[in-house]
Amino acid sequence: MTTQRRAAVLGSPIAHSLSPVLHRAGFAALGLFDWRYDRFEVDEAALPAFVADLGAEWAGLSLTMPLKRAIIPLLDEVSETALAVDAVNTVVFGPDGRRSGDNTDVPGLVNALRERGIERVESAAVLGAGATASSALAALARICTGEVTAYVRSAERAAEMRALGERLGLTLRTAAWERAAEALATPLTISTTPAGATDSFAAAVPDTPGVLFDVLYHPWPTKLVSACAERGATVLGGLDLLVHQAVLQFERFTGAVPGPLAAMRAAGEAALAGS
Repeated sequence: MTTQRRAAVLGSPIAHSLSPVLHRAGFAALGLFDWRYDRFEVDEAALPAFVADLGAEWAGLSLTMPLKRAIIPLLDEVSETALAVDAVNTVVFGPDGRRSGDNTDVPGLVNALRERGIERVESAAVLGAGATASSALAALARICTGEVTAYVRSAERAAEMRALGERLGLTLRTAAWERAAEALATPLTISTTPAGATDSFAAAVPDTPGVLFDVLYHPWPTKLVSACAERGATVLGGLDLLVHQAVLQFERFTGAVPGPLAAMRAAGEAALAGS
């Protein structure tokens, strides 16, 4: 009898997560019927006990807020990418029980842009200074040949972003949030802000805006995305990031390369259309 293999997404809150939809679609597409993917409401306090209780059938975990940093002390090894941004969103359990942490948001961003033909940019901007902004900087370190500007709301956040940029080898400057609409004239802007935070920028979109990658997927499209699209800009959204990072997780969990990108994207689109 075949032993069922398991994976799951952990976080708090977790009910909104699309990860089960994406991974289950991937299993179905490849005929991996002995695989199971769930989601569990787990906070920082409950995380150590949850991980300690996992059996040999577990292949890996996806992690969302607030666990991306809390998981790190529980791991045997952490990738350079995850260490750079101080965030692990993927844990893979080896046959020897070792727990390996990685961050697929960073290469997921790169792969989503590459899918749209964006391999290199001369300059870029990041809106926001949270965990996703850190991943955005790490992604830009791979594709941006010039200066990156991070638009932030506080001096403390600005200092954190500059320190991260230095660790990543980026030419990074910070600017006040009040000037953030200026970002839209750069070749690539990655917006990592909450819903509504960039709505006021829609009226300031230039006639020839650069590429906009807005990491939100609900509500979609945002006012800023719509305004950029109306002016002919290439726009990417949170589903692009979610699917590409999930495919990389799927490959690490199952060993199936390449992961079924089209099937996982279709499942995500269907789920959002029905929400």
